[in-house]
Amino acid sequence: MAARAVIGFAGFLLAAIAATPVFAQSTQPQTKTDCLDRTNAAGADCTEDGTGEKPDAGATATGAIFLPALIVDLFPNPAAGTPLPTPDPRRDPASALPSPTPPADAPVIPAAVTGGPIVSPTDLVATEPPRAVVGDFVPDEVLVTVDGDAGAVQQIAASFGLEVRSERQSRLLGTTLVRFGIPDGRPVGVVLAQLAADGRTLRREPNHVYSLQQAASIVNYAFERIALDAKAASGENVRIAVIDTGIDDTNPALSGVIADQFDAMPDVPTEKRDHGTSIDGLIAGVGALKGMAPGAKIYHARAFEGGKSTMDVILSALDWAASQDVRIINMSFVGPKNDLLGIACRNARTLGMVLVAAAGNNGPKAPYGYPAAFDGVIAVTATDAKDGLMPQANRGAYVFISAPGVEMVAPSGAGSDVVTGTSFAAAIVTGAIANLIHVAPDRSADEIEKALADTARDLGPEGRDNDFGYGLLDTRAAEAAKE
Repeated sequence: MAARAVIGFAGFLLAAIAATPVFAQSTQPQTKTDCLDRTNAAGADCTEDGTGEKPDAGATATGAIFLPALIVDLFPNPAAGTPLPTPDPRRDPASALPSPTPPADAPVIPAAVTGGPIVSPTDLVATEPPRAVVGDFVPDEVLVTVDGDAGAVQQIAASFGLEVRSERQSRLLGTTLVRFGIPDGRPVGVVLAQLAADGRTLRREPNHVYSLQQAASIVNYAFERIALDAKAASGENVRIAVIDTGIDDTNPALSGVIADQFDAMPDVPTEKRDHGTSIDGLIAGVGALKGMAPGAKIYHARAFEGGKSTMDVILSALDWAASQDVRIINMSFVGPKNDLLGIACRNARTLGMVLVAAAGNNGPKAPYGYPAAFDGVIAVTATDAKDGLMPQANRGAYVFISAPGVEMVAPSGAGSDVVTGTSFAAAIVTGAIANLIHVAPDRSADEIEKALADTARDLGPEGRDNDFGYGLLDTRAAEAAKE
């Protein structure tokens, strides 16, 4: 009887695991508006829209993503009958996943002793329910922060039947971050629940997948729309980190702009450079494709290839950025909520960095996009030359401010291209903030955020709303709001 009960319970645990994939997003050049979800809100196949074109079936079939013409599902619809979670957009990430308090009589797995017996994964007892993992993630890995040294990490791996695939001290998490591999096919949600039995595992998260936010006019109208004098614009002496694809640092628009580069995925060949080149150029480009903050120095971290990255790679890039004494971090990507990313963002903000992120290009019914929805991150949505909202933009209470992001000419790996997306709106806001810091270097992140909110030009319903946030960025007014 006891054996049947154990088998039945294990089957229940496995049946409880669910995952919802997420993918990349962006749009096409020549002002096309892509279907952001391969199935729309009603569940129908993506059909011809105002552009009269369908998404590139060939690119989808091969898994290739063409930047800056990139727009793929970030949050595809779940299976019928599976409700989407409703995350709290401003919740303190430190409290997002409270550590459970196991009952007094709950079995606890002892720490493995070097050379001692190894517990079979099938015999492990979870002290909390299996996690229902939302969003796309690496199916055979988990990320864990560990209270202990390398020996403790090896003991945990042995006790739980895991492999240590990477291990490093995280500056922003303030502890050891370990990427454990799951060699036996157990679901990620089950392993996360099992690891909770070991008190040395402080945080346990999936290795979520994140995607760039490009939806595809010579920054052009942006200066005028955000009230920034193109002739006086300057980000001189301002250090900015950008986490994105690789870049074409031979592009004339980036001449003298890149102060340093870091490759967070050195084992993956660099093939795509357009998106990162466009972001850097919109922020601080020089010459014919002048950016919002010429003179700023960009510290560029390559963390994406083919439009995608994973949580461990992004955290590595964030740690590097934090070590460069930057004032602003631009994150033009979106993925599911992840507690480790939330903690890293909160700690970066505590260190005085201004965090700017794309709100997302997945349409009005999409769940909140992260890191934009974390508290302390400025979530940017995209507007056009007439201050209209980009139709495919995410909506929600987390949207903070609007900026130009539709049909703008930007540098790319091939020279220049027309780009659209909240990725590029985020770059415009990052450049505008660099101007504010250039004028008043002592301005804190909190003061900058307040100035942007207080002076934004209201575009939607009176006050802050889910479409435009506080409204359209007004750089001149934000600068004057210092006094």
